[in-house]
Amino acid sequence: MKVSIQGVRGSIPTSGSETAYFGGNTSCVTVMEEEWMIILDAGSGLQKVKLPDPSTKRVDILLTHFHMDHIQGLGFFSPLFDPDKEVHIWAPSSLTQGLLSRLNKFLSPPLFPVLMRDLPCKLVLHDISNSSFEIGPFSLNSEFVIHPGATVGFRIKGKSGVFAFIPDHEPALGLKGMIPDKKWVSGYELIEKADLLVHDGQFTIDEYVKKIGWGHSSMEDTIQLAEFAGVKKLLMTHHDPAHTDSKLQEMFTELKSKNTGNLDFGFAVEGMEIEVGY
Repeated sequence: MKVSIQGVRGSIPTSGSETAYFGGNTSCVTVMEEEWMIILDAGSGLQKVKLPDPSTKRVDILLTHFHMDHIQGLGFFSPLFDPDKEVHIWAPSSLTQGLLSRLNKFLSPPLFPVLMRDLPCKLVLHDISNSSFEIGPFSLNSEFVIHPGATVGFRIKGKSGVFAFIPDHEPALGLKGMIPDKKWVSGYELIEKADLLVHDGQFTIDEYVKKIGWGHSSMEDTIQLAEFAGVKKLLMTHHDPAHTDSKLQEMFTELKSKNTGNLDFGFAVEGMEIEVGY
C-alpha cells in the first residue's frame, strides 16, 4: 500500500526560496493498492492527483469534513467533468442537511460558477458516520473525532498494512496531555497500532494554550497520542500557514531533542511517498 502526500495545508517559503519546502497546498492524500486509488480530502492538493490509469472508470474521494481547505480542489478535479467517470464522494453525515445540500453550497454561485447538477460525471454520494465499508481492496473504518462541525478520521487496511488519517483533530481539548484511557480518547480505535498515522500537528504547546477549542492539536499532544496508541510511524500535517519553512525546521529539531522515545515521527512534506507495511 502506497501513501502519497499531495497537500499539507501549507507553509511559507523561507525568505529567498522560490517554493515552500513543506508545501503550499491544502489537505489531500492518495492511497494506492493493486492499481486501485482512493483520495482522502479534496483540498488544493487534489489538482496534483493523477489517476493510475487514464481509462479508470471509478474514482473515490473520502472527505473528513467540509471546511474550505479540505474541499476547495473539488471544482478543479477533471474526473468530475468527464461523462465516462463514476465519482464516489464519501463524507460525514449531518443531522440537519444531506450531503448533496452541503456540497451544493460550495459548487454553486457565488463561490463557484458550475452547479453540481451540471456535472457530467456519474456522481454517487455516500453519507458515513461511525462506519465500516469496503472500497476495492481496502477495508475502511470512519469515526467521528473532535473538531468543529461533523468531522471523521479514517482507518484504512490494505493487504500490506494499516494507514490512519486524521488531519484535523483536538484529542486533548485543553487538557495538559492525554487521558491514558482509550475509552476517552477521540480517534483511538482508528489509530491503534497503525503502521502509519498522518495526524494534525498544527501548533507548538505554547501556541496551543491560546487556541484551545479551535479543533487542532499541539505537536506534543500528537506525539503522546501516537505513543499511547502504539503507532509505528507518525507524520504530522496541517502545518500552520503562518509558519515558515525555517520555523518548522526549528520546531522539528526541538521536538526531536525533547522526545527521545521509540516513536518514529516527522513532519509531512508535499510529494512524500510512503510504502506502508513492508
